[in-house]
Amino acid sequence: METRATVVSNASSSRTAPTQIHYLDLKAQFQAIRNDVMEAIARVMESQHFILGTEVEQFEGEIAHYLGTPHAIACASGSDALVLSLMAAGIGPGDEVITSPFTFVATAGSIARVGATPVFVDIDSETFNILPAAVDAAITTRTRAIIPVHLFGLPADMDCISSIAARHAIPVIEDAAQAIGANYKNRAVGTIGQFGCFSFFPSKNLGGAGDGGLVVTNDSAMAEKLRMLRVHGSKKKYQHELLGTNSRLDALQAAILRVKLPHLQLWTNARRVQAERYRGLFRELLGETDINIPSVPSSEYNHVYNQFTIRSNSRDELRNHLRTSGLPTEIYYPLPLHLQPAFQYLGYEAGQLPAAEKASREVLSLPIYPELSEQHQQILVREIAAFFVPSTHAHSVRLNN
Repeated sequence: METRATVVSNASSSRTAPTQIHYLDLKAQFQAIRNDVMEAIARVMESQHFILGTEVEQFEGEIAHYLGTPHAIACASGSDALVLSLMAAGIGPGDEVITSPFTFVATAGSIARVGATPVFVDIDSETFNILPAAVDAAITTRTRAIIPVHLFGLPADMDCISSIAARHAIPVIEDAAQAIGANYKNRAVGTIGQFGCFSFFPSKNLGGAGDGGLVVTNDSAMAEKLRMLRVHGSKKKYQHELLGTNSRLDALQAAILRVKLPHLQLWTNARRVQAERYRGLFRELLGETDINIPSVPSSEYNHVYNQFTIRSNSRDELRNHLRTSGLPTEIYYPLPLHLQPAFQYLGYEAGQLPAAEKASREVLSLPIYPELSEQHQQILVREIAAFFVPSTHAHSVRLNN
């Protein structure tokens, strides 16, 4: 049964205006570009060329131009983008790779998949991104790479991270799965390190109709190696110079992404407008309360808001309050990676990475996507205000089924 939130203004309580708020509404995006998407799908179906090929090559060229990088190598997923980058860098058993514990499991899982050891270091409590000082302290003779995550669409501190990596002559592999279109000091994230990894999972700012990924690099030799690795280590059919894998982007996905890419900047701008609107509403309706809104270190960090993540000591109670009002939220991430059962073999214990652990108890992501209406944002923030400061509640919310 579908739950709908009905909002009744105190100023006109005799009227009701039913409205359904989605956490993410991909149908709204599709309706706006439906004809172009269907034409792209038909084009591929007519060609009957489904794996790599012209559509993928054209998409790679278009997205390389968008990001300002010479080489873009499409693959099957964002997870595979990380694995391929690690393979291209020659990282494997006996090697260590430093990364964040506060991210999706694929970041560290990719390290483990190539046989290397994930080394988790703590995060900045304000940005949720990896702490450069903690990275520096974790370097050992076995460290072979650093994977910073541009979490929720906010760039990590790439100057400091790059400086550490250069001092130890190790590559930086950027996990930009949530951050396509973000910029750090006027450079696109993903193009700053030796490798940049993107995801086209449907919920991403640029999402396909299934899985898809991309690796970008400024290194021609590495680009050639990546193209071989994604097709079982081969440049010529049935001749395999490397041990690679099968990680190719489908032509259907490339064709759909080609339709969406020209809209990406407009969609990104809409997310930024919505983020500022959230900030204004929080200032207006809550002021100083038990809640923190996303922090951007400076104008040199260009956030693209794949998520708008607040934090509160009363996160679980707040989420339950919103749920009873039919208002959607998500938690990214409820348990940091160093405490996940899959990484128990690494020997981390609770309390070792306190900022990441505290964030996992406090974070709550609110809906943010280009089609989200101003009215819906107002409803969400007013209901949050009602939880913290009931006397300021400007609207009442009840459920209709």
